[in-house]
Amino acid sequence: MKLAILSRSLDCYSTRRLKEAAVGRGHAVKVLDTLRFSIDLAKGEPDLFYRSKLLSHYDAIIPRIGASVTYFGTAVVRQFEQMDIFSVASSAGIANSRDKLRCLQILSRHQIGIPETTFVREKRDVLPAIERVGGVPIIIKLLEGTQGVGVILAESVKIAEAIIETLQSTKQNVLIQKFVSESKGRDIRAFVIGDRVVAAMRRVAQGQEFRSNVHRGGRTEPMLLDETYCETAVRAAQIMGLRVAGVDMLEGIDGPQVMEVNSSPGLEGIETCTQLDIAGAIVDYVAAQVDFPEVDLRQRLTVSRGYGVSELLIPEGSEFVGKTIDESGLPELDINVLTLYRGSTVIPNPRLKRSLEPQDRLLCFGKLEAMRGLIPEKTRRRRRPKLQQLSSQISVSDVNNP
Repeated sequence: MKLAILSRSLDCYSTRRLKEAAVGRGHAVKVLDTLRFSIDLAKGEPDLFYRSKLLSHYDAIIPRIGASVTYFGTAVVRQFEQMDIFSVASSAGIANSRDKLRCLQILSRHQIGIPETTFVREKRDVLPAIERVGGVPIIIKLLEGTQGVGVILAESVKIAEAIIETLQSTKQNVLIQKFVSESKGRDIRAFVIGDRVVAAMRRVAQGQEFRSNVHRGGRTEPMLLDETYCETAVRAAQIMGLRVAGVDMLEGIDGPQVMEVNSSPGLEGIETCTQLDIAGAIVDYVAAQVDFPEVDLRQRLTVSRGYGVSELLIPEGSEFVGKTIDESGLPELDINVLTLYRGSTVIPNPRLKRSLEPQDRLLCFGKLEAMRGLIPEKTRRRRRPKLQQLSSQISVSDVNNP
């Protein structure tokens, strides 16, 4: 395998370890500076140049895109994707995970625990927002902070208002987030590769510091995650479009609370803590995927006129409840069920004999007109405080715009 590591620093621990692991396994590997690329676009011929020379062929890339070069870095990764070169992180996944608000927005529609969070711009909206997340103390976060920078604990309403007003006056976007008191000073970093958690560590803040980041002096300890935490971490990474990710979670009373999903997780802390060869596991995973990469459904399917991917919701009282997928008549309408979501359970490629239950969500590919025809009329969904009631009819939502 010929592998490229996209990184601005040859000497950083993560880049060095990935290169060592690839060379040790007999792969050809180069570290390419993300900002040295040029992107060429022409009809049917997406190309990349590196240092003004046409880039030679690579089988796969491992992007290590820093926050300061997110826009150009994701453009480079996107070009590799157009050239059908495997990447452990999709360009959309990198962009989505880099923005804390966008990350939580995407996760919030799924059955994944997240801390209650709100985002406001008007000064008059700050107090109601604080009340909605449970009152002080609260966590105030910059949208694009890293390594604990831009994360502030406000113990009173006056302090919170002053901090938010100051940050907004400098054109900073901030999140107001519930303080999960039972997890004060502790969080979990789960390292996801593919469809499994390969390592996990608990980070514990020291002294009066509430931030547990290693860069803030936090202490680390290896741990074995239970099935609930592992499943949450893997699903969060997959939803974000990341095959390799660091998922940060709080230990809440009701289970895991996902804070962030990192597209370029550092290796030094997790390898030092667990004494595991994480870099080698990443390289092994990439090598196994090169010959059978996933495809971008949004690009492949939109070229089929009249066909697309949509989601069908089965509410209480639907005529489909109690019927199997086969009996529902969906196959006869040229609608194929790709995945069934039942609560927090994900059932890929469900059998035609599987019975449907209330509140099942079906990810389907088929004729858009047939799927639209399942809705007799568009109904407005009723709302409760913080909860949305399901529509009384099947509703279809386009998933091409996550």
